[in-house]
Amino acid sequence: KITPTVNGKDATVEVEAFVKNLKDGQTLVYAIYDKDENELQRIETTDTMVAFTIKDAHLWHGRRDPYLYCCEVEIVEGDEVIDNVCNRFGCRSYKIDPNNGFILNGEEYPLRGVSRHQDRTGFGNALLPEHHEEDMDLICEVGCTTIRLAHYQHDQYFYDLCDERGLVIWAEIPYISKHLPNGRENTISQMTELIAQNYNHPSIV
Repeated sequence: KITPTVNGKDATVEVEAFVKNLKDGQTLVYAIYDKDENELQRIETTDTMVAFTIKDAHLWHGRRDPYLYCCEVEIVEGDEVIDNVCNRFGCRSYKIDPNNGFILNGEEYPLRGVSRHQDRTGFGNALLPEHHEEDMDLICEVGCTTIRLAHYQHDQYFYDLCDERGLVIWAEIPYISKHLPNGRENTISQMTELIAQNYNHPSIV
């Protein structure tokens, strides 16, 4: 779980690792990399929460500059890496102002976009990577800055594309048209999962 907070020109990046059964002699190695995979900082500890400070942070700024860092966490025992996970993230701030609209990194950022469904003839919902890429190319070609991912969890590959291309994203669970009398618990569960699954994506607002 990666939480960047922009403070002036710098960014504080809090990282939480979810680990089970860490053994004696095993440590967690956290590392931050820039877009070109150069290591910026490294922390070795047994703590499951650490914080980095990125000086003069390169901000994720929508389509103009969708800059992505990477955070890797390894479980290390001696010289052996037992397990690892790597996630990209972006440093950005945003707010919604009733008079000036959507504000990204302190600047007005007009949101113009489309609603997207994840399906097509002959494939249904089981799209291939090239289908997601074609959708993204078409959306960018018409000048969009935002997408509503309609009605359900979309493929993680498409969220990755949104991060890379700088689209501002509205995500949804499949709750439309009709309320099911016994659906509340399921709705809350799906929303909780949607937030957890997409927490690290800078495109998600």
